[in-house]
Parts: sequence; structure tokens; C-alpha cells
Amino acid sequence: MAGRRKQRKQEKVVFYDYGLLFIILFLVGFGLIMIYSTSYYSATIHKNGDSMYYLKRQGLLAMVGIVAMLLISKMDYRWVLKPIPRTKIPWVVFIYLVAVVLQTYVLFFGIELNGAKRWIGLGPLGTFQPSDLSKAAVILMIAFMVNQKPRALDSLKGFITIAIPVGILLMLIAIENMSTAIVVGLILMFMCYIASRKLWYFLLMGAAGGGLGALYILLGEGFRMERIQIWLNVETHEKGGQILQGLYAIASGGAFGKGLGQSMQKLGYVPEAQNDMIFSIICEELGMFGAFAIMLVFILLFWHILQIAMNAPDLFGGMLCSGVLVHVASQVLLNIAVVTNSIPSTGVALPFISYGGTSVMILLAEMGIVLSVSNRIR
Repeated sequence: MAGRRKQRKQEKVVFYDYGLLFIILFLVGFGLIMIYSTSYYSATIHKNGDSMYYLKRQGLLAMVGIVAMLLISKMDYRWVLKPIPRTKIPWVVFIYLVAVVLQTYVLFFGIELNGAKRWIGLGPLGTFQPSDLSKAAVILMIAFMVNQKPRALDSLKGFITIAIPVGILLMLIAIENMSTAIVVGLILMFMCYIASRKLWYFLLMGAAGGGLGALYILLGEGFRMERIQIWLNVETHEKGGQILQGLYAIASGGAFGKGLGQSMQKLGYVPEAQNDMIFSIICEELGMFGAFAIMLVFILLFWHILQIAMNAPDLFGGMLCSGVLVHVASQVLLNIAVVTNSIPSTGVALPFISYGGTSVMILLAEMGIVLSVSNRIR
């Protein structure tokens, strides 16, 4: 009897990755500090003297996201596979359809800010960016379809079956926001690669995606080709000021930086430094040491998610964690590459750190799913 009791007790022991939870909370907290540091000057000028305007908005939504993350982490992540009551439609399909409807809606009725129509107005609550939800919807949908037919991706027909619904959402995103479409395309490619034993499908998809992207840039709106020209001639192009000032910020930070809050480039030289260019201010204020430290924290985050994906109790959980890993890693790499002028400007936020309420809430919800998977590892 004593042996059976001990065995039952061991079976109930579950794993919860508190290390991952600490890393997430650290990144969110660091992001809030940097948002205040980078935005207090512009907020004082443009937001009726309220130097904490951006910090308060981001802090409120980050708290909502943290609560959502903790609640989701205690739920069984497989609930999305269950049908909606009184229907046969799984919740994951419903979330995908909501993302498609919102992406279509924003194309016609979205709010235009800074020359881009990417937001839906929510009255006193601010705005909502559907493309952030679409990233999560793509991860859920791919994981769902792979879980339904695990070996489907070993054939070209199966790959096309999975690529079509994601491709519909991807095209809607590309019309609105090319940078998000790149991230979604990477999520699709790498999640399918992980689930398949056929390498050539994905080499072909990568080549096709690159060709279609180049064609879209050449035949589409002129500002995309202009961004390539800016990238190639950042020092002489008349519109290369933002990237150039960001490079000045990185260079002036040196090894250990000017000190937190002491950046000069955020004083109007780098427009809206709290957004996509926040990494350049991190380099200026905290130096290369601070920049490499943050990159190391992200590497630790990726390692934790990878370990959870490899030890997930089922295929669905492993695919979800893999998708979240690709999502966060691709945004980190693209953001740093843009800020350092390694690639043309794409407008991708630095996860957990850049200003953006919708982005941080969706990311925290995704982290809740990862923690939920970790909580089911025996």
C-alpha cells in the first residue's frame, strides 16, 4: 500500500517553468522602464505635459496581459480543440475566423496612424491591432491541423491543405502590413518544417515566398522600394534620418552606455523612440554590455520554450510552443537587424519591450499557453 501511495504521489507531480515566468516578468518590467526612459520627453511635449502617458498605458495593458497569462497557464491548453457549445466548430477555428474578419474589417474601416491603416478604434479604450491576434491565430491553426493529421505534411497535397487557410490570412495581413506578413510567413514555414520529414517543400516555399515578396515590392506601392533605397544609402538618402540617428545612438553608447535616462537621440532625433527603435536607445543608455545582456535574456527565453516544446506531453502542445518560439525569435531578430541597418526597415516591434498594448497582451497570452504546456509535463 505504501508503495502504491508513493507511486500515485509521483504521478501527480507536474512541472511548471518558474524560470520562464521570471524571464517574462523581467522583460516586461525592463520594457516599462525603457518605455518611460524613451518617451517622457515626447510625452511631455505632445501629451499635455503628461510625461508618464506611455508608461501608464503600457503598464495597464501589461498588467491585464500578465493576469491573462497566469489564468491561461492554469488552464488545459487543449480546451481550444473542444467544440463551441451547441456547434461542431472547435474554438481554434473560431479564433481563426475572428482574425480573418478583423483583418478584412481593418482594410476598409481601420484607423490610419502615421500613414498606415492597421488599427481598429475602441473608443475610450484606445485602439486594437488585429495583426497581433492574427499571429496567435496562425500558430493555433497550424498546430490544430498538424495535430489532426500528423503525417499530412509528408505529402505535397497535405502541405497545400494546411497552407491554404493560413495563406488566406497571410494575404490579408500583407495588404495591411508587410512586416507582420513576413513574421507570419516565417511562422508558417518553420512550423511546417518542424512537423514534416520533407525538406524540399520548405526550401521551395522559402524560394517562392521570397520571389512573391520581391514581386510585391517591385509592383506594389513605391514606399517599399524606397525603404530598400534608404537601406542601401542610409547616409545620403533624404529619408534615412531615423535609421541614421539610431546608428548614432548605438555608436555613442560605447561599451557601458551614457546611463539610464541619459540618451540624447530620444530628444526628438529618433521619432517615437519608444516603438520600433527602442533597441537603439537601449544601446545608447546601457551600452553594448546592456544590449548583449538583453539578447542573452532572450536566448534564455528561447531555450526555456524549446525545452518545453521538446518535452510537451503531446504533438499539439509541442507545435504550439514551437510556433510561439518562432514568433518571438523572428521578431527579435528582425527588430535588431532593422535597428542596426542590417536589413531594410520593416516596422517590427521588439517583443515585451517596445510600446504597444495589443502586442504585449497577445505575447503574454501566448506565454500563458507555453506555461500551460509546461504545467502538463509529468
